[in-house]
Amino acid sequence: MGKSTFFSALTLATAQIASYPFTTIQPNRGVGYVRGKCPHVEFGKPCNPNNSLCESGTRFVPIEVLDVAGLVPDAHEGRGLGNKFLDDLRQADAFIHVVDASGGTDFEGNPVGIGTHDPVLDVSFLEREISYWIFGILDKNFSKIAKQAKLTGAKLEKALQEKLTGLSITENQILAALRHAPSEVDPALWADEDLLKFCQALQKIAKPMIIAANKADIAPPENIERLKATGYHVVPTSAEYELALRKASKGGLISYIPGADCFEFPNKEKLNEKQIAACTKMGDWLQKTRSTGVQAVLEEVVFKVLDMIVIYPVEDEHHWTDKQGRCLPDCYLMRRGSNAKDLAFKVHTDLGDNFIRAIDGKSHMTIGHDHVLQDGDVIKIVARAR
Repeated sequence: MGKSTFFSALTLATAQIASYPFTTIQPNRGVGYVRGKCPHVEFGKPCNPNNSLCESGTRFVPIEVLDVAGLVPDAHEGRGLGNKFLDDLRQADAFIHVVDASGGTDFEGNPVGIGTHDPVLDVSFLEREISYWIFGILDKNFSKIAKQAKLTGAKLEKALQEKLTGLSITENQILAALRHAPSEVDPALWADEDLLKFCQALQKIAKPMIIAANKADIAPPENIERLKATGYHVVPTSAEYELALRKASKGGLISYIPGADCFEFPNKEKLNEKQIAACTKMGDWLQKTRSTGVQAVLEEVVFKVLDMIVIYPVEDEHHWTDKQGRCLPDCYLMRRGSNAKDLAFKVHTDLGDNFIRAIDGKSHMTIGHDHVLQDGDVIKIVARAR
């Protein structure tokens, strides 16, 4: 399906890539980057990034990416590397489901003829496995938990959140999923199909997914359209092209910025005829599609699916510097709707515990703990000295 190729293209981390199924056994960890406009442009002073990168006014914010083992049908029952895969998903905020849009790979990762396999089935397959995984965790004691919550007047979402400890699922997400359950049915009386419906809703809410329709350069166009009809965010991608472009750029053969719609040949004389032909082919495809889609997938996950914004904490609200005098050294991704106190806890627990107020570095206005942050805000946190 190109999963490990996609991971390597996104992170330039070393991953085992092969044409045989289930190349990945142990998860590969890497760092990808999402782009945002750096505030130093409007400030008129060069920045000194510490936990991120900045190129020509574009801030590249790091994101941890995990390439996990592949699934086979009935993985939730422990078949194949199912338990390993599902365990690796526990801390994920969102999934990038890399699907072979060409239809050239079957359920178990085996190469088949282009157009032979229906890629839409891969989407429903993963949904089913994750939903049944959550169902398996809840099924044993669900009725007892629901009855006890009803008798004591306790919040069912709180009791279920305790049961799902370790899956990074919040009470609010559980409450939202409960609203999708049959309203006329008391949860204490749910049949298996009711609980499964709840688990399916929880999967979509707590573990949102975006589809990377990979191998789009050779995929039948109707496959891309059918994947879009699933209701998920779908981005056509060519991980093979993106990996080749990033490696060529790193090697100084071309000048390419991840996510760009073109590249340049600063040293074309260094390329042989075969390399020029390959680059020309990729360049033609980029002109048609505007990008390889790989960078776009990560940015859609972060900014659309997870709805995150970029915030810049500073020590000096006038010069936008930290204690070392570095301008805009750090930036953090925060959920849209986060407030100033949330940022304080993000930077350090002590800042959150001893929060007094914050100052907006752009307006220089004092803001309270419940002030909702906006994308690109520069914020100073004021806290009690310990």
